[in-house]
Amino acid sequence: MQYFYLVTIVLLLISLIKDRHKTVAALKTAYRHFIKICRPFLFMIMLISVSLYFVPDSLLTEYLGKKNMLVGFISTSLLGSVILMPGFIAYPLCGILVKKGVTYTIISVFTTTLMMVGVLSYPVESEYFGRKITIIRNLLSYLIAIVIAVITGLIYGELF
Repeated sequence: MQYFYLVTIVLLLISLIKDRHKTVAALKTAYRHFIKICRPFLFMIMLISVSLYFVPDSLLTEYLGKKNMLVGFISTSLLGSVILMPGFIAYPLCGILVKKGVTYTIISVFTTTLMMVGVLSYPVESEYFGRKITIIRNLLSYLIAIVIAVITGLIYGELF
């Protein structure tokens, strides 16, 4: 990670030398976007943290662990299909869930359906692409998410 910081600093310095005004304008724009996204990001993280605080780890592992894999698989795939959550919130949440004992198979099906299937975005998507294409895309995305999760479960030895 330190290499990324070093490369970023070097490239920023090169940009400053090449065109100071454009670089400063870009940094100001980046700062405005960061501030704009920071409030909802912090709110979501706090909401998730508080929710996870009140849900006992034993309950998470009981329903999302190896014991109840089918129930967890189906419920998280459906939940991921319905929820609208950006990746920068979903991935830290999944990291927390893994630390609490949720299997990689469940995490995989949740994140994949979350990113690929859009039940709540259906009205907007169907307006642009048509109802048939939207339904086909969502069904194929759901099936692909299940295949990816099964492969993940096989790789990590959580299935069969």
